[in-house]
Amino acid sequence: MKNETFDSILQDRKQSIYKSLAAFQQECPTIHKATKGYGYSYSDLPTIFKVINPLLKKNGLGFTQLIDCNSIVTTLFHIETGETITSRTAIPEDVSLKGMNQFQVLGSAVTYIRRYALSSMLGIVTDKDTDASGEQLPKAKPTISNDRFEKGVEKVANDKLPKEAFLKMLEGFELSEVQKSALNLL
Repeated sequence: MKNETFDSILQDRKQSIYKSLAAFQQECPTIHKATKGYGYSYSDLPTIFKVINPLLKKNGLGFTQLIDCNSIVTTLFHIETGETITSRTAIPEDVSLKGMNQFQVLGSAVTYIRRYALSSMLGIVTDKDTDASGEQLPKAKPTISNDRFEKGVEKVANDKLPKEAFLKMLEGFELSEVQKSALNLL
């Protein structure tokens, strides 16, 4: 009898599921985003299922997505061998969405996570990845305290600081309406 390590036994047991998953990935087309949201589009679960289910069946694979406390547990299984790959994705808490009660928010979160967890597990593509391509917003400027602002105005008024130098320093700060009005008086 061959002396096998635990890791090599586990690896041997997972060979069928990985071969089937690789074959599935080679056949699975890009799933186009056909559902419209508020200013975006996405591939909904029925669209994803319509594409993947026949390919999963053909390759001897199935999946479950169970809710366990505050997580979605996605399990891919090989039908013949029972081999599995499992992933757990947390459901965010304390999220509110405009016009939705807490149960609608939870349902929306569960559906969203199911889509992304399943897509990640299977390695499927749902159109061009534009999640990180949005325009980066500039960092908000810090505010300047009224005390510090007033000391600068006082130095300008007493000719201890040139007005241009004070204005240049203020470019790095977000000013309140009162502070902006005070600059107009200089």
